Order: sequence, then structure tokens, then C-alpha cells
Amino acid sequence: MPRIGRPPATSRPQILEAARVILDRDGWGKLTIRRLATELGVGATTLYHHVRDKDDLLVQLLEYYADQLPRPELPDDPRERIIAAATVMHDSLAAWPQAVEVLTADDLLGESALWMVEAIVGGALGCGRTPEQAVDLYRGIWYYTAGEILIRVRAERRRASEGRPSYRDTVFAGLDESRFPSLAALGSRWPELTARDTYAPGLRALVDGLLAQESR
Repeated sequence: MPRIGRPPATSRPQILEAARVILDRDGWGKLTIRRLATELGVGATTLYHHVRDKDDLLVQLLEYYADQLPRPELPDDPRERIIAAATVMHDSLAAWPQAVEVLTADDLLGESALWMVEAIVGGALGCGRTPEQAVDLYRGIWYYTAGEILIRVRAERRRASEGRPSYRDTVFAGLDESRFPSLAALGSRWPELTARDTYAPGLRALVDGLLAQESR
């Protein structure tokens, strides 16, 4: 007689797709091996044939996502190579912001995404920067990129869930001109001005500023 019911879903793609469902729905803090096993309808011991622990699961999930990203031809000019790699990093993470929360919570980074880091660090070295400055430039770009995505996404979530202007927007609309003349002059334009996408010009300004530093 044929077996009745859903067969255990234990292939790597099925496991990682189910892990992403939990991550997107409930956040990375709620992603556990036991919960993933329940989502798949299998025993937790079955998953240990594919993953060692939660950290290994998260690394594999990030690798699985990075493997599917397009990898464009990078410019020969080292400065433009930095800009191009950082832009791909930003766009890829903006498309799946939950990955940013995982990456900023721990040092979980697989080889599939290291080409972006290599392009940024190598571009800085190609511009004559020291190894220390090259790593500092990468860190500056990473902090700028991760911060921009997290702040924007969380603000959008809050507005969508509450359906009203944020507390900050309300405060800026009613500031005392005698105490905060510049901010009061912006007034009701604050939400509009802060909602603009300024990542690209900000990235170029950041890279140019860091590359302009004297070697030390």
C-alpha cells in the first residue's frame, strides 16, 4: 500500500525555503530548529542531517539567497568598482531586509557574498589606501548601508501597522520657532524630505570622503 500523507520535506532547498518563511513572518529570533521541523512536518532529528545548529542554518540561508543574486560585471576603475559593489549590496539587502537583521546580529557571512567585500576592499587598495583604510572604508559602507535599510524598513512597518504619522513627524510640525528656527521652518515638509531616497549620492560622498583621507 502506498504511504498516506505528506512525505517528509528534507531536501536542502525545501528546508531553507521553510526557514525563510519563518524568518519573514516571525523574525530571526523565532527561527529555531524545533520550530522549523514543525513547519516542515518532520522530526527535529531529521534536520540535523542538513544543519548543525541555528547558526549553521542562518549561514546556509544567507548563502542560498546570495547564490541567487545577479553578479554584474564590475568596472575596472577601482573607485567605480567600490560604488558598483556597494550598490549591489544595498539593493540585494533592501529586497530582503530580514537578512540585514541577521547579519547585524552576528558575524554570519558565507563565501557567496564575499565577492562584494572583495570588490570594495580591493577597490580601496587599488586607490592607494592602506589595508587599515581599506577595511575602514568597507565598514563605513556596511554601517551606512545596513543602517539606511533598517531605519527605512522599520519606519515603513510602523506607519503601515499604525496607519498614522509617526511621533517624530508630529513633533516637527509643531516646533517652537524661537527655540528651533531651522527645524520649524521645515515644519510639515519634514516627512517629505526624510522620505527621499538619498542612498546613491550619500554613498558617493562617503566613498569620496574616505578615499580622500591621507595614508597613515
